Amino acid sequence: MPDDETQTLNRGAAARTPTGPRALRLPGAAEAPAPWLLRLIAVGLVLAALNLRPAITSLGALLEEVRDGLHMSGSVAGVLTSVPPLCFAVFGVMAPRLARRFGAGAVVCAGMAAIAAGLVIRPYIGSTAGFLAASALALMGIAVSNILMPVIVKRWFPDRVGTMTGLYSMALALGTALAAAVTVPLTGAMGGSWQSGLAVWAVLAALAVLPWIVLVRDRTPAPGTSVPGSAAARPADAPALRITRSRTAWGLACFFGLQATAAYITMGWMPQIFRDAGVSAGTAGVLLAVTMAMGVPLAFVIPRVAGRLKQQGPIVVVLGLCGLIGYGGLYLAPAAGAWVWAVLLGVANCAFPLALTMIGMRSRTGAGVVRLSAFAQSTGYLLSIPGPLLVGVLYQHSGGWGLPIALMAGLMIPQMVAGVLAGRDRTIEDEC
Repeated sequence: MPDDETQTLNRGAAARTPTGPRALRLPGAAEAPAPWLLRLIAVGLVLAALNLRPAITSLGALLEEVRDGLHMSGSVAGVLTSVPPLCFAVFGVMAPRLARRFGAGAVVCAGMAAIAAGLVIRPYIGSTAGFLAASALALMGIAVSNILMPVIVKRWFPDRVGTMTGLYSMALALGTALAAAVTVPLTGAMGGSWQSGLAVWAVLAALAVLPWIVLVRDRTPAPGTSVPGSAAARPADAPALRITRSRTAWGLACFFGLQATAAYITMGWMPQIFRDAGVSAGTAGVLLAVTMAMGVPLAFVIPRVAGRLKQQGPIVVVLGLCGLIGYGGLYLAPAAGAWVWAVLLGVANCAFPLALTMIGMRSRTGAGVVRLSAFAQSTGYLLSIPGPLLVGVLYQHSGGWGLPIALMAGLMIPQMVAGVLAGRDRTIEDEC
């Protein structure tokens, strides 16, 4: 980043970064982060974000081959597509506690290592149960990193929250689209083995471990929190009952859960919808990539626009209407208008960076952002678990995509309602 912007970040971080025996000691600076460190963390954020979805979208592109190779039924495949939100809900809630004990950087570093290990193991384990277990290992790493991305941005870039949120959201969308687009061609280039096509993404995860190694010993908490064990830290460690009194927190959790439901149904099942409509496997993967790629520019633009608005409800409604039109097109003419529906559903999926932005805006303190991020994402992912599973069951028992697509479209309505509620100009501190 430019030198003048780096100096501004240094001054802001110096005013917010506590010192002490547990704080990271930086060469040539007693309090402010060194410029090279900020650049390294920015690179680490981008690499980490690139790895937060390939484990899911690469599987979606090869789901039919994996089902045949492991002899899965449609219902079991539905369970498989429900594993990501289940892991995000179960393991995501652990992220704040782990970050307080080991440091957010160390947890993200371990998360990237877990992703790499899971992606290497799962294609070659030879059984459905083993495939699910190895997937869960990778998804555990994704879950804790998901939660801690806003925390790390708040910690290291307190004066550039919108810009850095947009940057890693854009990288996340790019990684999602890249895995969807190139997994099938890569599989063909490596001899047609779906195992190799899935395992290759472990290389990107292993690369993402490297920038975070420098932060393994950092124990400095995010702005607004205190060193673990101090009296000032007790509010952040208090039971989560207070946040459950906030209608804004619940609205944000429901909005996050419903957009996650749509996203994981799309990532897990959309290529199969197109393939069943007569589209080739390679083209179906590219269509999913188009859907995911819409998030690359929009994930950078939407947080910046949302940050300038007092209420984010209008953005929520626009995204929801795009989803309704896209699902209607999938129902009526899945092959004929495939590219249009892919674009519209890609716009609708940009509810994810909007939700992340609202997490940062709905609390006045760093401690509040940590708790709200954990609550909204963990609760939201828990709410999203039945969706992909139900789609698999409906698909198997109805013999077509009419009912599953109707379900997807129907969920857009409560998503818009919850998003408007979450987007009101207030903070959780006003309600707890």
